[in-house]
Amino acid sequence: MKTDVRAHSPLLDLVEQLATGRTTPIDVAEAALARIADLDPEIHAWAHLDADAVRSAAARIQDGSPRGALWGVPVGVKDLIDVAGLPTRCGSELTDAEPAAADADCVARVRAHGALPLGKTVTTEFGYFRPGPTRNPRALDHTPGGSSSGSAAAVAAGMVPLAFGTQTAGSLTRPASFCGVAGFVTAHGDFPTDGITGLSPSLDSLGLLARTVSDLHFAWTALRDGTCAPVLEPSAPRRLRLWSGFELGEVSSEMTAALRKTVATAEAAGVRCWEVDAAPRIVALTEHHHTVMAYEAARERVAEAARPDKISAPLAELFRAGAETAEPDYRAALAGIRETRQRLLSALDEDEVVLGPAALGAAPHGHDATGTPVLSRPWQAMGLPVVTIPGRHDSAGLPLGLQLIGRPGAEQRLFEIAVWLEASL
Repeated sequence: MKTDVRAHSPLLDLVEQLATGRTTPIDVAEAALARIADLDPEIHAWAHLDADAVRSAAARIQDGSPRGALWGVPVGVKDLIDVAGLPTRCGSELTDAEPAAADADCVARVRAHGALPLGKTVTTEFGYFRPGPTRNPRALDHTPGGSSSGSAAAVAAGMVPLAFGTQTAGSLTRPASFCGVAGFVTAHGDFPTDGITGLSPSLDSLGLLARTVSDLHFAWTALRDGTCAPVLEPSAPRRLRLWSGFELGEVSSEMTAALRKTVATAEAAGVRCWEVDAAPRIVALTEHHHTVMAYEAARERVAEAARPDKISAPLAELFRAGAETAEPDYRAALAGIRETRQRLLSALDEDEVVLGPAALGAAPHGHDATGTPVLSRPWQAMGLPVVTIPGRHDSAGLPLGLQLIGRPGAEQRLFEIAVWLEASL
C-alpha cells in the first residue's frame, strides 16, 4: 500500500488546498501572521516582518500572480539573504536598516513561482557563532542551533511550511536536527548566491527547511525548474555507508543508538550496510574546512574585520586566524579537499549514500552557544548535498536528526532514499 505523504506534509497539503480552492493566499497569510503573533513572543524566530506589507503582497498574489508551483505559499527567509524592500541585518549592529533594492536569486525564483516571502528570520552574527534571540520550539530553554536558527524554529513551530537557510559549516544541518525538522543543503554551486551575505565563497551553500523530506523535495524541484514535483515514492538503497562521527567528537549514546536503530531497520529490509573507513581523511577534511573558511572570511568581510570592537570575540578570532593564514596553506587545504572529494565520489555510485549523525546529540541546554558544527564540516568542505532526516528523539523527547549525504547530480535518488528512511523513523 502506498503512503499518502500529503496527509502529513504541511507544504504539500497546503499546495493541494490552494490548488483546489479550499483556501486562498490571503487566508494563508492571515493564518501565518496570527500564528506568529501568538508564538513568536516566546520563540523570537523573526528579525523583520511587516504584516501590512504581507497582506498587500498576498492580495496581489491572489488577484493576479501566475499560479506557479509555490502559489500562495508563505516562505521565511534567513536574514543573510536579500528580500527587496526589507533590510538585511545579518544579526549584526554593523549593518543598517536600509532595505535591499532587489531580491536574492533564490527569493526571486520562488517569488516568480507564486510564493509569498513573509519576512526575515533570525540568524547568528554573519552566520557564525554569536547566537541570536531565537529559542528552540521543541524546548524553549535549549538552543535552536545556528546560524539558520530562525528559519528552523519558524518551520518547527508551524509558522511557515518552508524557509530558506544557508550553510558554510553546519548552519542548516544542526538547527534542523535540534528543532526536529527536515533540512536540505544544496550541492555547492548548484544555485547562485547572488544577494546572500556569506563568509566563504568556496563553502557557502543555499539550503531549505521544511517539516518533511517530501516537502523539501517539492520545494527543491520548484526552486530548480519551477515545476510541481510528483509525490515522492520512498525507495530503499542497495547499500548504505555508515559514518559514526566518533573521530570528530563525543557523539552522545542516544544519537548513536538512533543511528544503530535506523541501520537495523535498513538491514532488515535487505539493505547492505558497512562503515565508512576513512577516519584520517575525515579529520583532515575538517581541518582543511577551517583553514579555507578562516582565510576566505578574512578577505570576504574586510570591513567587518576592521571593526573588532563591534563584533563578537569568536568572529574576531576567525578573522584573525584567516589573516594569519598563508596563501600556500590555503591552497594546500583546497587541494586536500579536492583529492578526498574525488576519492569519495569515485567510491560511491548513484544508489549509494552515507548515513550519519547530524549533530553530536540533542540541542544543548541554554542560549549562550549554538552547539558545534563539527559533524557537518567534512561534507560541507566537499560541497556535497545533504538531507537532514527528522524522526528520532532522546529520552527527554528532544529531536535527534540523521544526515544523509549523496553525490552532486544525484539529488533525486538522495531524496527517494531519505523519504524511505524518514518513514522508518
